[in-house]
Amino acid sequence: MINAPSAQTAAGLLIGYARVSTDDQDLTNQRAELNAAGCARIFAEKITGTQRDRPELARLLDHLRAGDVVTVTRLDRLARNTRDLLEIAERIQTMGAGLRSLAEPWADTSSPAGKMILTIMAGIAEFERSLIIDRTRNGREAAKARGVKFGPRPTLTPAQIEHGRSLIDRDGLTVKAAAELLGVHRSTLYRALDRMTAVH
Repeated sequence: MINAPSAQTAAGLLIGYARVSTDDQDLTNQRAELNAAGCARIFAEKITGTQRDRPELARLLDHLRAGDVVTVTRLDRLARNTRDLLEIAERIQTMGAGLRSLAEPWADTSSPAGKMILTIMAGIAEFERSLIIDRTRNGREAAKARGVKFGPRPTLTPAQIEHGRSLIDRDGLTVKAAAELLGVHRSTLYRALDRMTAVH
């Protein structure tokens, strides 16, 4: 059971963020947990985590002041992947604010241990990205040696689009890096991902 601290921290406020992926899901449980944790204000939205634009998250980050602590029920409510989490945590830190997850007590950047863990995660994420890029590059070189032709294409197959989304959301690559690995311009991949999101 989570002990509810005061909404006022040593120098700021606990600011909650809640998110569900679809309109069919309910924000009630997350709101209740964040209220019980002492959040003075809660920003909430119904939007898939794979969306690049999350208006309420952007509003929360604009609202932050030094000493505030962004509080979430779970880290996957806040970030799409490890890289996204690290980028958001870094932005929060540059504002002099903190980040805390109720379900993952180790994810508390207001503590030295939490900061250390996120630093380690950043190193691991960078290492993983390097491995992914190397494996994909080696695969392309091997395919070229077998006579497979690569180059920009006007369209992507559904399988390629899914692979591109996986490279971005799961593996943390940028759209530009994923597009290069697929052999297309990044605008082509952007359009394909947007079309797939609209269909779903």
